Amino acid sequence: MKNRKKAEKITFQTEKEVPLMAMSLGSMLYNKTGAWRNIRPVIDNSNCIQCGICWKFCPDVAIYIENEFPVVDLDYCKGCGICAEECPSKCIAMVEEEK
Repeated sequence: MKNRKKAEKITFQTEKEVPLMAMSLGSMLYNKTGAWRNIRPVIDNSNCIQCGICWKFCPDVAIYIENEFPVVDLDYCKGCGICAEECPSKCIAMVEEEK
């Protein structure tokens, strides 16, 4: 997961090029979406039981495992809080984003 392509901005020349309905504009692995976030997950590794449930439930593939512990890639995390909600040891806290 670390070797990702450089994110490219998706632009439209005119409003006629904008799709009429929601559709995928590309893999979220290549479009950085973390700027949408207003809260972010913080993991307390001292309470983590290394179960991988946060990684499994993350809808944005923003969590990867490094040295047997989960790490959040904030470039892609949207702050949905699913990881914190599903964590059985409650070691993930959602904190307000600092700007």
